Amino acid sequence: MLSSLTTKKDIRTFSITPENLTGEKGKGGMATEGSASFAARDLGQGWKVNPYLIVQPGETAVLADIKGQGAIKHFWITDVLPAGRLLVLRIYFDGHKNPAVEAPLSDFFASADYNDFRQINSLPICVNPAKGLNCYFEMPYFTGFRVEIENIGPHVCNLYYQLDCEEKIIPKDSLYFHAQFRCVNPLPYKEDYVILDKIKGYGHYVGTYLHWGVKSNGWWGEGEVKFFIDGDKDFPTLCGTGTEDYFCGSCNFDVGGYREYSTPYAGMSKVGKTDETYISQRYFDMYRWHITDPVYFKEDLKVTVQALGWRGDGRYLPLRDDISSVAYWYSDNLDDEYPEFPNKDEFELIK
Repeated sequence: MLSSLTTKKDIRTFSITPENLTGEKGKGGMATEGSASFAARDLGQGWKVNPYLIVQPGETAVLADIKGQGAIKHFWITDVLPAGRLLVLRIYFDGHKNPAVEAPLSDFFASADYNDFRQINSLPICVNPAKGLNCYFEMPYFTGFRVEIENIGPHVCNLYYQLDCEEKIIPKDSLYFHAQFRCVNPLPYKEDYVILDKIKGYGHYVGTYLHWGVKSNGWWGEGEVKFFIDGDKDFPTLCGTGTEDYFCGSCNFDVGGYREYSTPYAGMSKVGKTDETYISQRYFDMYRWHITDPVYFKEDLKVTVQALGWRGDGRYLPLRDDISSVAYWYSDNLDDEYPEFPNKDEFELIK
């Protein structure tokens, strides 16, 4: 990557923020009225007059609506109030009616309960103090893109954000970025949790985020992650050896108790009110990025994980846990139909 900095490029850099909603050249910081008018009342134009958007309950805010060709290179956002999962992020490419990205804002950044801060130091997603949410997945577009956030919660939210973009000619075979949220609570007995399904086209899978609520005592991660590729039916092409193994850990993440870790490609953090190991009502955040090992498909893709623990006599125990996920992939298809987005009561985090 560093070597790419040494050559000339025909690229225009621009950013979309509340201070420059169109990303136009020489148009940043021009507001005379805005969200911080009171703070800037003695200084006036050019002095941080409109640094954030105010999003009312039930309102959908348009963060960006850009025409042209290029790519989103970096997305930073934070909300001041504790909205948690009740902000829904949607990103549309090339005028398409369906979003390619649809997920709670916090889950998209691999942090379902981001008010209980856990730092993430990965390549495509970083979460920095206190709630600095960063995404570095490149998102190409041919004719434009639109970014929206819907406030489905009861509180007014203040959104600070920046979308760093490049206006450029992109290769004709560039793929669209996608991210899809799913949730089940509880998982039906002896059913696999579906991370992704009914995805058509030509592309590659690049990441998984799981938020796992354990509802039984004991170890919960014996289940296998499976990838059904290009027509696989009852049995997958890729079948792992266990949940913690898929997330690049091993042996229950247990080194005298659970051990949190955050690496460029995989990580796990624990959430809960107790430090005891193997006690129910614990929540875990796990991410796995397929950056150097994408899962390629040419027709279709399905991804699942089993929820599996142990019975007292040494037999596996199918679990009925609270599981949610975000799947990340690139494909040439914008016509996939996502499941109906769940009602907020189905995934709101209650503490």
